[in-house]
Amino acid sequence: MAFPTTPLDVRTELQIGSTWTDVTSDTYTRSPITIDRGSADEATTPDPSKCSLVLNNRSGKYSPRNPLSPYYGLIGRNTPVRVSVPGPESYLTLDGATTSYARTPDVAALDIVGDLDLRVEATADWTAPVSQSLIGKWISTTNQRSYLLRLEPGLLTLNWSVAGSASLFASQPLPALPRRAALRATLDVNNGAGGYTVAMYWAPSMDGPWTMIGSPLIGAAVTSVFAGSAPLEVAPIAATGVVPLDGRVHRAEVRSGIGGTVVASPDVRALTPGLSGFTDSAGRVWTLAGAAAISNRQYRFTGEVSSWPSRWDVSGKDVWVPIEAAGLSRRLGQGQKGLESTLRRRIPSATGLLAYWPMEEGQGATQAFSPIWGTKPLQLTGADWAADDSLGGSSALPTVQNPSSLKARVRSAGTVGWQVELVYKLGALPAAQTELLRVQVNGAAMRTAVIYASTAGIKIEARDDDDAVILSTTYNDPAALAAFVGTWNRLAIYTGDAGGGRTMLQATWRDVTTNVRFYVSVNPITAQGTVAGVTGNWGSAASGMGIGHLAVFSTPGTGVAGSPPATTIFEGADDGFAGETALDRMRRLATEEAAQVRLSAADGDTTRSTELMGAQRPGPLLSLLEEAADTDGGILYENRDRLALIYRDRSSLYNQPVALALDYTAKGEVPPPLEPTEDDQKLRNDVTVTRSGGSAARVVQDTGPLSVAAPPNGVGIYDEALTLSLATDDQPEQIAAWRMHLGTWDEARYPTIAVWLHAAPHLIPAVLAMDIGDRLTIAHPPAWLPPGLIDQHMRGYSEVLGQFEWFITMNCAPAGPWSVGVLEDPLLSRADTAGTVLNGSMTSSTSVCNVNTTVGPRWVDSATYPAEFPFDIRVDGEVMRVTSCTGTAASQSFNVTRGINGITKAHASGTDVRLATPTIAAL
Repeated sequence: MAFPTTPLDVRTELQIGSTWTDVTSDTYTRSPITIDRGSADEATTPDPSKCSLVLNNRSGKYSPRNPLSPYYGLIGRNTPVRVSVPGPESYLTLDGATTSYARTPDVAALDIVGDLDLRVEATADWTAPVSQSLIGKWISTTNQRSYLLRLEPGLLTLNWSVAGSASLFASQPLPALPRRAALRATLDVNNGAGGYTVAMYWAPSMDGPWTMIGSPLIGAAVTSVFAGSAPLEVAPIAATGVVPLDGRVHRAEVRSGIGGTVVASPDVRALTPGLSGFTDSAGRVWTLAGAAAISNRQYRFTGEVSSWPSRWDVSGKDVWVPIEAAGLSRRLGQGQKGLESTLRRRIPSATGLLAYWPMEEGQGATQAFSPIWGTKPLQLTGADWAADDSLGGSSALPTVQNPSSLKARVRSAGTVGWQVELVYKLGALPAAQTELLRVQVNGAAMRTAVIYASTAGIKIEARDDDDAVILSTTYNDPAALAAFVGTWNRLAIYTGDAGGGRTMLQATWRDVTTNVRFYVSVNPITAQGTVAGVTGNWGSAASGMGIGHLAVFSTPGTGVAGSPPATTIFEGADDGFAGETALDRMRRLATEEAAQVRLSAADGDTTRSTELMGAQRPGPLLSLLEEAADTDGGILYENRDRLALIYRDRSSLYNQPVALALDYTAKGEVPPPLEPTEDDQKLRNDVTVTRSGGSAARVVQDTGPLSVAAPPNGVGIYDEALTLSLATDDQPEQIAAWRMHLGTWDEARYPTIAVWLHAAPHLIPAVLAMDIGDRLTIAHPPAWLPPGLIDQHMRGYSEVLGQFEWFITMNCAPAGPWSVGVLEDPLLSRADTAGTVLNGSMTSSTSVCNVNTTVGPRWVDSATYPAEFPFDIRVDGEVMRVTSCTGTAASQSFNVTRGINGITKAHASGTDVRLATPTIAAL
């Protein structure tokens, strides 16, 4: 990049139709391009990204309603726009489609039959919920399977085949990876012990160092690899059940032998952007297809143009369009209707669905609508509509009264066998036998199936055309009867072929919370038939029973007593997916609403789940995504590469490596202003968290400089109360404590930190790689600021791209509270003292520090615990390094090195003594 001696190569593109079109020549340079991303403070939910630029419109090209424009009918509201600059190297971009790949033909060198070593360096969503191919020789459809390295949800998997047909595999759980990382798998086909060994690794790049993932996986017999005719592909396209990678590949290697001869080495980092093919250093000739391309563009913004305001001067010679583009969340947040309940959204997607009535109508309803085309409304009389809103997976449902009746007609099915299911909540078992539901059947001797409930048991019976009982049975297990009432249940009645001309008629009920099933069944000599209708008639015994989501399916069961129904579409959705993790919820919503949103994720700790959530209630898509982010405490923001969202979970913010290291004394790296702010914007010392629909917890900071105590002992009360979607009542206290920890972190904020890239172009690669939530530091701050590193998280930024200037102003918050404990880490595993003071004064030069522990355990002594030394303490702003400690009682003596943070001063007796970096327990 020749900038800043030549103009900055800023490219502006509009998606005209389906093609990205370069409109840089029409972008005025008299007005710099400005971009805003992320949040202006520590808000969990950043604002929509914004981009401002000006287009030359003298020809009327950018007037959407101008018939003479070459773009007439192709641009308008929400036309995608993106802005990019050149990066320091090229990459292979892939879009995850089976038409996009890099391929080299099969040659003998690639037909490895023995030991194998595959390596790929890529930028990807490593925790994506789909299986993605990375590199391999693999065609499933023609049994040309040789070797394949791929990602599965949470796993790195190596597949290979001995004969080209059957596949062998080995997998390891993926650790948390940076956005760009290298993965490697080796196969030792004969480990000398009568078996094979697979080992997997990751590294920051293919230059290493390689870290083994888990332990080697050992097979019981020697193996080999099929020498097939499939081409070698980066992102293979013909692996059944696997999609090509959606991301960037920087380089890859195939080696014959572990650490052996390189037989393919596609490395695109130094290639000219736009090439349609290349030859690698091993002599392999590669071609690209589909959307696969060599590019070096680093996208600074991708969004949508919501309006095209034409402007001109009084002469009419200067005509322009000032564009204000916004990120995806602007549209998602504009007038979006609420997503319906999870049951209402999920059930219509079921295979074999014949009829469905959610029964979520308002209080004035007289009948229930069906979202299934051609299905007549359900008639429900005497009910109290929208009376019960306690089922997590539903909007408010009706309760039956005395009397109430239900009648639903079902269109004829083309196959025999059926399943009828609904949710209900019955307060108590009636004393006398009470009919709950009746299914009318066509095409069988069994014309009716009926389910009853009473304190005597749950009864199911089959009746003939004369309404005479063919066969019945009653189930009276105490646990089953107790589970039938008092909570929301799913009741399913269904058939199955029991053989010998018999039909297995079963009913099962399942508490939507515990998911424990109970069954009652009979098998009369009759055909299964098809459902013609469903009815119910209720009196005082069932008064107050909630009902809803009545569905009819043409899916028979197995015909075995105690076997569940064939269709399980209600599962999970019935309680609103309560108990799923925040990340799983966001991914499920993104999958369900794929036409509206794409989501990728950064998971900082793959061994721990994100926060468990309560029921998903109806609401707008963006609100539900933000609710999940609020519950977990991570950051939901917009992808700058595409119209998509990224969720960065809370654990990804813990203990981050430094993404951008600045030096205040280096020319141009930290221009003014650098202004720390001591304010109370984020101060919270009294936090109450309530679980939606559940309990609450309150945590108060009652001691220390930021406590609720009145000044000068504290700052007074700064309280906060919030309600979150949580799975259990154990969560509010933990979350309240964490939020109080963040809200009482005693450190100045640096609301803005600027970087002038035209004055410090060496920082460009690091800045281009940074994203929302990343960590930056400033070394050697001026003497009038606190000593030591300024350590911050970037929560958002404003960027200005001009011809000869490029600067970024970052909105930051302290990184300190996110430095959490790590077991057995020499720095992050030390618990702080509960209370220690200086036992005598210190001059500015003494190297002995006498202390007295007033509360809790004493400090470790160097004779007993030599491996624990050295460690750092903080005394009235000065950091000292403790090299040894004598004494095994409360009074001890430290030998110290003074001024570790550049501060050396005298200290009075009784001054507080603390670890410089105490362990913080992560949420």
